[in-house]
Amino acid sequence: MFDAKYEHANFPRVRPEWLAQVAEPAVEPELPIIDPHHHLWDVESAFYHAPELVADVNAGHRVLATVFVECKAHFDSDAPAGFEPVGETRFAVAQAQAAAQLPQGNAGLVKGIVAYGDPFVPNPQGVLEAHLEDGQGRMRGVRVRAAWHADPAFAAPHGGADEHLIASPELDRYCAILAEMGLVLDLWVYHTQLDQAAELARRHPRLAIVLNHCGGPLGIGPYADQRAAVREEWSRSLGRVAAHDNVAVKIGGLAMPRTGLSFADAAKPASCVELVERWTPYVRTCIELFGADRAMFESNFPVDKGSCNYVSVWNAFKLLSAGYPDAARRKMLAGTANRVYGLRVEALMAEGIA
Repeated sequence: MFDAKYEHANFPRVRPEWLAQVAEPAVEPELPIIDPHHHLWDVESAFYHAPELVADVNAGHRVLATVFVECKAHFDSDAPAGFEPVGETRFAVAQAQAAAQLPQGNAGLVKGIVAYGDPFVPNPQGVLEAHLEDGQGRMRGVRVRAAWHADPAFAAPHGGADEHLIASPELDRYCAILAEMGLVLDLWVYHTQLDQAAELARRHPRLAIVLNHCGGPLGIGPYADQRAAVREEWSRSLGRVAAHDNVAVKIGGLAMPRTGLSFADAAKPASCVELVERWTPYVRTCIELFGADRAMFESNFPVDKGSCNYVSVWNAFKLLSAGYPDAARRKMLAGTANRVYGLRVEALMAEGIA
């Protein structure tokens, strides 16, 4: 997992008693949702396994399926070099099976797996094939953690990315393999790296890329008092990424401490109205640039659970999308994730949501 210093700075403690201060009913509970970005791990301050996932997705919204995204959990220390992350894929499969057997659980939970992607292993295709085999039909792609910044406020975890990863020949080689295998690349960068992300997308037009967490706008450290300037730089660079039609964006992750938009230090958790007030310019910009066909809302739980409840997060997304046509809303809430990750959720197909 991550070192203690990184966990403390990046994962706000999940406090059930604190979260219980805000209990709001689900907005439009009939609307189908696919949550394309959540984690499962043993982090002490934010423990999250199948029972916690099942409780959240059954709190009021109609969550038909979810996608687990790597979080360096349960790596196999006994595996050959480079194959250690396959242990996390097996862990995710076991959690999916456990979730399906729990009361109120269902087979759609952890329907997709985005595994840990390491472009520097000596046999990347062999590792990907191992993920596919052990994923038992759930493996959809990998996430590459390219997020890096020189300021100590954004110190990477032990073994994390350096400034060269995003433009490295190793990553280009890896992207070519992913495209050939029909796998998705989830890409995590900060807003200061978006121009490099755009160049990566240009070099690999056949690769489906999913940009994580709105493209990583930063709001602490040197950016603490620069919110308007950051938004301007972020939106300009994000537009260059969106110009490449092989890139989709996950809209969420805005409650992480590094964004400067967290409610973790507030007297009580954020309501959906408070989330809407703080997130509106970021969400609307993402939708305007990518359109509903390439935008999907994400919970980023349990990381964002340090700021708000699961019901509040999805209420906020429903309110933020309320002014868009019904078909567009349904895509952003479920359809886009279903298509990009090839989940083929039958209930969505029956309702005509691709």
